[in-house]
Amino acid sequence: MASGGRSRCRGRGGLASGWGLREMVSLSEGEDMSGACSLRPELLHLCLFVEANLIREPLVIFVCATTGQGDPPDNMKNFWRFIFRKNLPATSLCQLDFAVLGLGDSSYAKFNFVAKKLHRRLLQLGGSALLPACLGDDQHDLGPDAAIDSWLRDLWEKVLGLYPVPLDLAEIPPGVPLPSTFAIQLFQNMPSTVAQEPFVSSLDPHQPPSESQPFLAPMVTNQRVTSPSHFQDVRLIEFDITGSGISFSAGDVVLIQPSNSAAHVQQFCRVLGLDPNQWFTLHPREPGVPCPPGLPQPCSVWHLVTQYLDIASVPRRSFFELLACLSAHELEREKLLELSSATGQEALCEYCSRPRRTILEVLCDFPHSAGAIPPDYLLDLIPRIRPRAFSIASSLLAHPNRVQILMAVVQYQTRLKEPRRGLCSSWLASLDPGQGPIRVPLWVRPGSLAFPESPDIPVIMVGPGTGVAPFRAAIQERVAQGQTGNFLFFGCRWRGQDFYWEAEWQELEKRGCLTLITAFSREQEQKVYVQHRLQELGPLVWELLDRRGAYFYLAGNAKYMPADVTEALTSIFQEHGGLSSPDATTYLGILQRTLRFQMETWA
Repeated sequence: MASGGRSRCRGRGGLASGWGLREMVSLSEGEDMSGACSLRPELLHLCLFVEANLIREPLVIFVCATTGQGDPPDNMKNFWRFIFRKNLPATSLCQLDFAVLGLGDSSYAKFNFVAKKLHRRLLQLGGSALLPACLGDDQHDLGPDAAIDSWLRDLWEKVLGLYPVPLDLAEIPPGVPLPSTFAIQLFQNMPSTVAQEPFVSSLDPHQPPSESQPFLAPMVTNQRVTSPSHFQDVRLIEFDITGSGISFSAGDVVLIQPSNSAAHVQQFCRVLGLDPNQWFTLHPREPGVPCPPGLPQPCSVWHLVTQYLDIASVPRRSFFELLACLSAHELEREKLLELSSATGQEALCEYCSRPRRTILEVLCDFPHSAGAIPPDYLLDLIPRIRPRAFSIASSLLAHPNRVQILMAVVQYQTRLKEPRRGLCSSWLASLDPGQGPIRVPLWVRPGSLAFPESPDIPVIMVGPGTGVAPFRAAIQERVAQGQTGNFLFFGCRWRGQDFYWEAEWQELEKRGCLTLITAFSREQEQKVYVQHRLQELGPLVWELLDRRGAYFYLAGNAKYMPADVTEALTSIFQEHGGLSSPDATTYLGILQRTLRFQMETWA
């Protein structure tokens, strides 16, 4: 499960292939359970695991993330429902040894909640924990590895104590790479049968669009909504979803599959000595390993690098470990080994994580090693481009057959000469539907915000900046349904520069459909934020929550704002509700448990 992913014994399968989120490693029983290594490891997404088989597994290692407001990831939900069934006997898993690795972010309130809860539940059902749950933290300077390194050493010691390596199997020496997952067969001529649209070549018309078969949505508009003088470029982008079968409600999110820029693709191919016009097919080296979704067979090198390999991401430690194994250049290999070692993590952080140096930039810094990478290892070395999630900022009731998003273009400076740019936001911002048809791969999934159906229940929405996006969808939906108890607290820097949808809010106010409270932080000497406006209107907030059963929603940046708003709420509960400090905290907890306080934040 460590950075190279697989066991270091010849002849053994591996515990995991990198830090794949929401996966489970299952070691299935072999002939002899008494001593020798007679288990054949399996790596499975939890959605592919037959839950009832858990009672027969001797050893399972869970790797899981936390989503939303302490929720399990999508591919874990069926397993989650199964493992928390009340009728499971307390001795169900008495034969099971297990370990849980959580991958989380401590800037969120429910840090690694799923890993902690799963660990406790497995113990309740009689399982034996090899180790305490490991809680990886993406906010740590060294990333999740800061917690994982020592935990992983202890895990291997425990596992190999239970299942010793057979004497006739030699340990793979450090620096020797494991076989690649796929063999790549290259050929020069373009095949006669090639899917021109790889995303739609195998669409099932009876299934809604998904990650495995996204809908290629025409981009209708791409409009900057901040003033030209404003420091940040924020876009309102609209897509046409006519004929897609996509349906959504307020609070849902749209996922978009971005691509690398043509300039970066050309540079990557040049550094690695690849011909972008060459074609290839993938052949798994082990039975049962599927080809990656989203890659047509056959496929061009240009398509692979443009739409699949995340060359603009910041590489993790496993990247340096494998690149060192593949490098024959002595000086570069020595430096790569240092950066991938446990003692070199501060140097890796200084070189890569802090300045946000990308995979492409690292390969340019190690040109001899980059030029020697066998094509077979590309998919092991470089992760897949992951889709980006955006809160949907429109309602189908107000904009039929349309999806709108409000997107801040990510760009910032580090000590590196080139500005850092967000892959998806920069790619979307570069697309101009006025210059010709543009289609973007997307699909929709439920979000973490759910709004009350009853027309009599008011809602308080706090959405500074682009955090207002899901609340525009909710307000449009509620107004179309005749619901008028809508209270929006919106904050930005300047009324004239980043006040999103000002005219729309004012029109709804005139119609009596919306109560709008604004906070323009830079328009006076003392900065004013949404939490200050909440406290100013404390009597109204308390009346809405305590007497009228209002729901409270919060969306935006996770850094400071959620804690500041939560503190403002507890202060209101004390000042205007007459609660003591402990009772105010309890009251807030009740709102959270009954889903009358919901939050959607991002780092």
